[in-house]
Amino acid sequence: MTLSPDIIDKTLFAPHGAAALAVCEKLTDAGFEAWWVGGCVRDMLCDSIPEDIDIATNALPKDIIKLFPKNDATAAELGTVIVSVKGHAFELTTFREEHELSDGRFPESVIFSTIENDAQRRDITINALYWNPISGELKDFFNGIQDLQERLIRFIGNPEDRIEHDALRLLRVIRFRALINGQYHPDTFTALHSKAQSITVLSGERRTRELEKMLLGPRPQIAFEDLWETDVLEHLIPELHACKGVAQPAKMHGEGDVWDHTMKVLSSFTEDHRADTRWAALLHDIGKPATFSIDEDRIRFNEHATRGGIIAAQVLEKLQFSTKRKEKICWIIEHHMMMGTFEKLDDSRKAHWYYHPWFIELLQVFWLDIAGTLPSNFDFYETIIADYNLFLDKNPRPKRPLLSGDDVMETLGIPPSEEVGRMLKAIEKAQAEKIITTKKEAYSFLKTLT
Repeated sequence: MTLSPDIIDKTLFAPHGAAALAVCEKLTDAGFEAWWVGGCVRDMLCDSIPEDIDIATNALPKDIIKLFPKNDATAAELGTVIVSVKGHAFELTTFREEHELSDGRFPESVIFSTIENDAQRRDITINALYWNPISGELKDFFNGIQDLQERLIRFIGNPEDRIEHDALRLLRVIRFRALINGQYHPDTFTALHSKAQSITVLSGERRTRELEKMLLGPRPQIAFEDLWETDVLEHLIPELHACKGVAQPAKMHGEGDVWDHTMKVLSSFTEDHRADTRWAALLHDIGKPATFSIDEDRIRFNEHATRGGIIAAQVLEKLQFSTKRKEKICWIIEHHMMMGTFEKLDDSRKAHWYYHPWFIELLQVFWLDIAGTLPSNFDFYETIIADYNLFLDKNPRPKRPLLSGDDVMETLGIPPSEEVGRMLKAIEKAQAEKIITTKKEAYSFLKTLT
């Protein structure tokens, strides 16, 4: 396996590839080494143009800052500077070796070093690949190319030591396995299992970043199956881990238990499903373990959507989601069982739902819920879509109000009251009649109402 001339040309002629080459040329002209490293080299070996290009160099952060005035030196002490060239941002990292001491979250400090030692600190062999875009030289210190041919995920060095140094590697290694549809070296898999509890030292933000990459990746179901199999999920999201083995009514769910259903949902993602939809789909049945019951008729999960919204809020809080994202995802989960009620609503109630800013994502979770069920019957879903489109054709979505209640209260210095509502309705009417069309005109109109 080598870099083909074709993929090299395609990458270097891409705008971000040409800009990354310019960065390396500038470093080389200044007497430094400059190598593309990690995922971008791995992608090119797989005949894919990389989306992101990271660069490793022997230039010190102070040298990089001097050469590239447009920079973000926030992480300079750890050897990384983000530079902007031709409208593209690149992470430039000085060759380094991490200090032996670490609490599993971040390296305590770094020591600037050689390219050989820099390779030694990387997590897995297929990420320890370096390519010089000027000379064309390819460096592979740990047989990463051979592992890539075998689709083998293998830690560099002692697997348990690598995880102890940075517990995020538990998630990264699982994500990469799913990314390349690969397989684990036995020692790597054993370490993932034995060190699973180490995941608890990570901040919610770092956990979320990796989990979201898994959800947005090509095979999220593989990643989450691995999280369960290695016990990482038990310490990461125990509420989701509990879905395994929770039976569902067999006639309605031929795919299996709650976990099987959730994995089939994840395998049904398409490109138009964005991050919040995918999180809601992942957690949509998280309330079922707590609401499992059996009556004379069948297995039931009464009020599982409501309970699921409550549980999901707790999960997302621990993962340090923003308030707005948390509210949106939980709203979708709380309402994901409502599809059967929409055709019974009158137009005023349909307007409430069909105009809702999160309704499209709710529709997407409806679809995914069906796609994750065997047998999958989309007839009623298509009925709702037809009604939704017919309603919008007859009742075009209102334009977004030019001013909010907060705008009115702040401008006039008044507290919440019926007066604020009266003014908002007057502004809305004037907007509909095109008396006012801009925010500036709305503020002027507001003053005439006092």
